[in-house]
Amino acid sequence: MDNIILFDDAAIRGSLLPFTFTRPIADIRVGILKISEKWEKYSGIKPGFITQDYLGKKFGYISSDAIIINGAVCPTIELWEAIIALETHQALWYNQTLLAVKSDKPSAFSQDSVKEKTKVEFSGNFTLIQKTWNIFEFNAQEIRNDYSIITGGRKSIGISDPNTIVYNESQIFVEEGAIIKAAVLNAENGPIYIGKNSEIQEGALIRGPFALCEGSTVNMGAKMRGDTTVGPHSKIGGEVSNSVIFGYSNKGHDGFMGNSVLGEWCNLGADTNTSNLKNNYASVKVWDYIKGGFSNTGLQFCGLMMGDHSKSGINTMFNTGTVVGVGANVFGDGYPRNFIPSFSWGGAAGFTTFQVRKFEEVATAVMKRRGLEYDDTEKEIIQKIFELTKHYRIWDKTL
Repeated sequence: MDNIILFDDAAIRGSLLPFTFTRPIADIRVGILKISEKWEKYSGIKPGFITQDYLGKKFGYISSDAIIINGAVCPTIELWEAIIALETHQALWYNQTLLAVKSDKPSAFSQDSVKEKTKVEFSGNFTLIQKTWNIFEFNAQEIRNDYSIITGGRKSIGISDPNTIVYNESQIFVEEGAIIKAAVLNAENGPIYIGKNSEIQEGALIRGPFALCEGSTVNMGAKMRGDTTVGPHSKIGGEVSNSVIFGYSNKGHDGFMGNSVLGEWCNLGADTNTSNLKNNYASVKVWDYIKGGFSNTGLQFCGLMMGDHSKSGINTMFNTGTVVGVGANVFGDGYPRNFIPSFSWGGAAGFTTFQVRKFEEVATAVMKRRGLEYDDTEKEIIQKIFELTKHYRIWDKTL
């Protein structure tokens, strides 16, 4: 079997900011798994990445013969079979979207050069993550897909707690080390996946489709309304609907979060609330990094998009369709603006710049709590993002 390399589609990457500031497209979590982990499940091979130069040191690259696959594409059996059937220099397309190419020189890969390859058309169905809101929009279906991949041929350890109420237990899979106490789990509308060493505390109400990944916790009395993923080593509480947390992030307290996506190392303070519906029921507009302005999502429900390492203080109120960049710290009374640039410090009363030196003090402490290091590689990435996003911080007179 050839190596697998997942490339950042140039036409899509900008539409997935702020999440792709800190990761390749294929490192996005949708469903239970990251896109890269889905491809690893199908192929049995750990993928490499073709991504931005400043991310290359953190995310590995493979230089030998490889199947190069669009990192925004979620796999299906039909798609995988079409890809492995490719011969060297053949490319698989869906209309104008390059899906995959089999190459003996991945170091020379470019999307433009692939247009010269022998073209094979794919007509099946698959999920393509093109916009930030696609992450929550397609999350329910991807939970179902990933659940089948992860649990196929395996047996759940089951739920032993006599005080936990379960509906449709055949669609609930519990990994080793998980703890569940006095909760209600309803998998009638979709599967529920409970990851290794995770915990569901007393009084939690959970409806599927729902995924709780390794080492994460659903706090006491939480209400999980379905179509939601809580990535690894995270805490979730309050009321949550159709949202995705990538991992290492906390929304541990009361407050509502709906139709939202949180990156890694985020923290929402107590009673932080996200609006996901406009009072006039109009379609939600969100900040578009490519356009440099707001674009219509076509959705009636869209909440908060928050990049890695961003935080909110207690009682923060995020308006419908708010986009927060990387490394922002939002706090104070009232509704802050709908687009909060990376490394912003403040709220409705105004912003200043969260300088990298101060940011690094927080990031070092936060990552140390999880047994991880804010190392030189992370520092280089953050410094690059700080420079890339300078022009958004128009209040900074030093720019």
